Amino acid sequence: MSERHLHIISFDVPYPPDYGGVIDVYNRIKMLSRKGIKIHLHCYDYGRGQQKCLEDLCVEVKYYKRNKPLSSFLSRRPYIMQSRLNEELKIDLLHDDYPILCEGFHTAFLAEDKRFARQRLYMRAHNIEHQYYRMLSEAEPVFWKRFFYKTESRKLENSTWILKNIGHVIAISQTDADYFKMFVEDVICVPAFNSFEKVVSKEGSGDYALYHGNLSVRENSVAAERLVRNVFPKVNMRCVVAGHNPPQVLKDLVARVANVSLIENPSDDAMTELIANAHVNVLVTGQPTGMKLKLLNALYLGRHCLVNSNMLQGTGLGNLCLVADNDDAMVDMLNNYKFNPFTESDITGRTAVLDKLCSSSAGADKIIEFIRW
Repeated sequence: MSERHLHIISFDVPYPPDYGGVIDVYNRIKMLSRKGIKIHLHCYDYGRGQQKCLEDLCVEVKYYKRNKPLSSFLSRRPYIMQSRLNEELKIDLLHDDYPILCEGFHTAFLAEDKRFARQRLYMRAHNIEHQYYRMLSEAEPVFWKRFFYKTESRKLENSTWILKNIGHVIAISQTDADYFKMFVEDVICVPAFNSFEKVVSKEGSGDYALYHGNLSVRENSVAAERLVRNVFPKVNMRCVVAGHNPPQVLKDLVARVANVSLIENPSDDAMTELIANAHVNVLVTGQPTGMKLKLLNALYLGRHCLVNSNMLQGTGLGNLCLVADNDDAMVDMLNNYKFNPFTESDITGRTAVLDKLCSSSAGADKIIEFIRW
């Protein structure tokens, strides 16, 4: 078989893999490379810098500047797209006819250009972007940020016509795939790529419940504040909130609750230990789209996992979790499971489901089969 080459256009430098979107990009590159795909990576550097390890996975890595002047916001295009519009990138891509994988609407501007009409374009959809930005606007208390998110949501929804020009979408959850099928016939669902080869959850019990996430993200800090106000004070065990850059309001809330502690900016190793040693990982979200990588982290690393329905939307992982959609139900679940150890049988059942639905190797095979080489 002749060599198979693939251009991947990443919205950011996908290393280190330390937040949701780039975790998916990096681990997908790693797995596709392992399976013999020759990857030509194009990424936008706006602070993360050039990364030598990416050169070990790709036949070439090119970096481009992201343009972030006010004019990018004033464009009819979404800001996430307009600020990445780059003629140098287009010229680089037109040197050959290899298939091109755009990471999200961020890089889908190629589909507007007639020069790419004959190119094989694909898009990895990390979520339904306009819904994501609308929910951000609804949760944002600062006026100018709320205005930006609302405007971006409208522009993204108006940009869905681009999908027909792309023609091929790789959705991250079944719910998202069903949505994209309204615009494109050729849609597959491939869950988020992660770094886990197998379930490494520990048997037995922990002595605390954990909520973790990037606490500088409004969605996550709001979820943490809700838990600290309404759930954790009523739970008969120690509770921990952990994550990067928590806002002052969350710090003040935690300081007033006797059984809750806050761990600020834990290292990756420390966060792994926190997830692995917790008795219950508690994960809630107001966003029903996409695949939450912290859910996969909790399932591959942790013991019991308590979530709300939004966290599970379109994932097929409901049987692996405790599910509660209001504060009182969460309190009851946590108190009832305090004395329930995590067993070998739990690990076996979790392994069977995750191997079937979330295997990065199987996901890479599905993408390789989907692309017209």
